Amino acid sequence: MNSTGCADLDTANLGAMILDEMLDAVILADPDGVIRLWNRGAEVIFGYSSAEAIGAPLDMIVPQRLKLAHSIGFRNAVRSGHLKTHGEVMTTRANHKYGCRLYVDFSFGLLKDEGGALLGVFAVGRDVTVRHMEQIAMAN
Repeated sequence: MNSTGCADLDTANLGAMILDEMLDAVILADPDGVIRLWNRGAEVIFGYSSAEAIGAPLDMIVPQRLKLAHSIGFRNAVRSGHLKTHGEVMTTRANHKYGCRLYVDFSFGLLKDEGGALLGVFAVGRDVTVRHMEQIAMAN
C-alpha cells in the first residue's frame, strides 16, 4: 500500500492487466492470419475461449460470404504494410461460436517491430448488434 491507502501499481504488467479486463475484444493475428492474442473481451463477444482461438485461423469469426473479401484485404495489408481502413471504425458482420450473427465495430492496426517489419494485424472490436438491430427496426 502507498501513502494514499491504495495498492501500488505493478507497472511491468499494467498493459496485460488492462488487456485482460477490457470488455472490448482485442485480437492479434500474425502475418499468416493465425490468432496469437485473444483477450477476455473477445471470449465474451465471440464465444471462443483463448485456448480455442489462439493458434486458429482468424477467419473463424468471419461469415462465409465475407471470407474472400476478408482474405484479400488481410493479404493486401500484410503485403503493403498499410491498412485502407486506418483511423476508421468499421461496422461489419462476425460469427459467434454458436452460430449467432453479430455486428461488430472494429478498428484495425498493424503491429510492427522497431525496424518496421510487420509482426501482425490487430483489431479492437465492440459488439454493436443490439444498437444496429434497433437502427434497422427504426428505419422500417
